[in-house]
Amino acid sequence: MLGAEVVPAIVYGVLSSMIPESPRYLVAIGADARAREVLTEVEGGGANVEGRIAEIRRQLAGEVKPKLVDLLTPNRRNLLAVLWIGIGLSVFQQFVGINVIFYYSSLLWQSVGINTSNSLLISMISAVVNIAGTALAMALVDRIGRRPLLLIGSVGMAVTLGVCAWMFSYGSHVNGKTTMPKAQGVIALIGANAYVFFFAMSWGVVVWVLLGEMFPNRIRALALSVAASAQWLANWLVTVSFPSLSRWSLSGAYTLYALAAAISIPFVYYFVRETKGRTLESMG
Repeated sequence: MLGAEVVPAIVYGVLSSMIPESPRYLVAIGADARAREVLTEVEGGGANVEGRIAEIRRQLAGEVKPKLVDLLTPNRRNLLAVLWIGIGLSVFQQFVGINVIFYYSSLLWQSVGINTSNSLLISMISAVVNIAGTALAMALVDRIGRRPLLLIGSVGMAVTLGVCAWMFSYGSHVNGKTTMPKAQGVIALIGANAYVFFFAMSWGVVVWVLLGEMFPNRIRALALSVAASAQWLANWLVTVSFPSLSRWSLSGAYTLYALAAAISIPFVYYFVRETKGRTLESMG
């Protein structure tokens, strides 16, 4: 099982070598010709490539190495609003409980009466659904925008997590084993995979796109590091809390995740700015 993971690792390494450097980096090291090639490939032949090169050069000329204090408001009493939004996106991405599905999937289904072999098969099905959703997100993120995808995903996750919570409430303990009525078990299975799909086609991809685009150039790398750190802390919190929550109430745990998905809807609607079609240099 561990040896099989070598194959995707090799494929990942090969494909990573094909990713071009960013135009900003190429301009910074004086490789303007290569920067023009990348910009033409990414933005299309009709783009004002020379104007973009000049814009990047002007931005680079005025940049200084960011410090942690640059993430604070002028009075230095709070973090910049855009950084709080980035942290919020990162935390919500984890608080909807997606990694409970990926980390505990087999144990989760066994806990509601599905045997070991079938629970492992269900985990594989969820992985395939995740890949399909991710492919859809890649196809749509530049067509319909970042915010619409997030909102669609949030609504879909809130509904499907709510369905899962409802179905898990039918679980019962008999002779030390947890069982569910067949109908509720099937609905829970469909709901869980629908939830994975809604996450993959929205928050799973779009959050990382936004974190790479939403911050001003002068603090982008530092702000992204802080937001990503918040994401991993939230991931850790969800991961370590789920075993205790599930022992308390599996339905209750999924209700909390559904609540997080529901709260993410007004968060995105009121606070997240659309970055589709905007250059990195225009983010201020």
